[in-house]
Amino acid sequence: MAGFVTRKALSRRALLLGAGASVALPWLDAMQSALAGPERDRLPIRSGFVFVPNGASMEDWTPKGSSWSKTLAPLKPLRRSVQVWTGLALDGARAHGDGPGDHARAAGSFLTCAHPRKTGGADLQVAVSIDQVIAQAHGDATPFASLELGLEPGRAGGVCDSGYSCAYSNNISWRTPSQPMAKETNPREVFARLFGDPDDAQSRAEREQRARERKSVLDAVLGDARRLGARLGPTDRRKLDEYFTAVRELEKRLARGESEEPAPKMPEGLLEGGGYPERLRIMYDLIALAWQTDRTRVTSLMVGNGGSNISYRSVGVPEGHHNLSHHGNDKAKLARIQKIDAFHIEQFRGFLERLDGIEERGKSLLHQSMIVYGSAIGDGNRHNHEDLPILFAGRGGGRVAAGGHKKEPRDTPLANLYLGMLRANGINAPAFGDSTKSAF
Repeated sequence: MAGFVTRKALSRRALLLGAGASVALPWLDAMQSALAGPERDRLPIRSGFVFVPNGASMEDWTPKGSSWSKTLAPLKPLRRSVQVWTGLALDGARAHGDGPGDHARAAGSFLTCAHPRKTGGADLQVAVSIDQVIAQAHGDATPFASLELGLEPGRAGGVCDSGYSCAYSNNISWRTPSQPMAKETNPREVFARLFGDPDDAQSRAEREQRARERKSVLDAVLGDARRLGARLGPTDRRKLDEYFTAVRELEKRLARGESEEPAPKMPEGLLEGGGYPERLRIMYDLIALAWQTDRTRVTSLMVGNGGSNISYRSVGVPEGHHNLSHHGNDKAKLARIQKIDAFHIEQFRGFLERLDGIEERGKSLLHQSMIVYGSAIGDGNRHNHEDLPILFAGRGGGRVAAGGHKKEPRDTPLANLYLGMLRANGINAPAFGDSTKSAF
């Protein structure tokens, strides 16, 4: 039985194997007795970060008292696990004498809380990002220390924003102060990385031929799966069936995306956005699967690069996002920005609901997570970096309280929230970035 251990207790790192493919397993009750000592009672924490470019329509975003705002209303059913933060600032994104370039600085400082060096060359300088601090501390517990995802590709070099390197605009995760972690923007490649797709190294022609012949990765490990199922109790068999259903459905969606005709050419200056909503949903689903199978516990997702000008035609907004963010207080433009904000909140809600529906030793995966969602710009028209639109979701396995509206004094460092996350992850850091105290 090549794929999983033959003793009664299953390893947390067990895989199903067959025909060049491998499939990680979700948490099963049968794995409980395989854990040793304190680990039996300690569930892992997942840490996620979602970056949204260009700020938000803050009047529609910010809660009034205890009521939910227009934009955030879809999150109300999850109110016990989602907290709205106001008053947070990102000083590293401010100019500090460097002039324009707010979008590059916003992306570069979002997870580092540091001021990027203004350069278009190779002498990049910012700081190690919060996700990588966590990954460097705990990454050896999983096959992938971290997973960096995005929806827009981008150049690693050259200038993208007023003298700032494209490396700042196109990355939020930094392994060292001078080396970003390149993100993956192709869902198919992410799936291949997580599940060992044998096609990933073949030429396009070969992949197309294989695609016509290819069976599901689950079909490849079917024999191993049947042998495992015979050893499991009813609850574990149900969990395994639900997990396999999710993987197979994702395979089908990826296959449909590959067979679709290319999106029509958009007007000059706008990114081609055909299929964007579905690709975003798939990226969120991939994160959920990666966490469920413990392939990684740390992820970052850029729903758009710094200064993204993608069009949201699917929600009735044909203008480019960045162009629209320079709204000049025009009510019609602000209403369209709110539509974009609401779209992203709906997608984020779907992700949280998915996590909330995944059980791990009697707790939901959402309960075991800490997720920061937001932008490093407040109002896109002002390019300000205080009063940021920030959400915190999850409970960190009970280590943090969530829910409600957390009002902080104006200019409270966003780094305070990150320092709290580090400590909830068991990392006893004295500070992070420009933090003044732990938020928890």
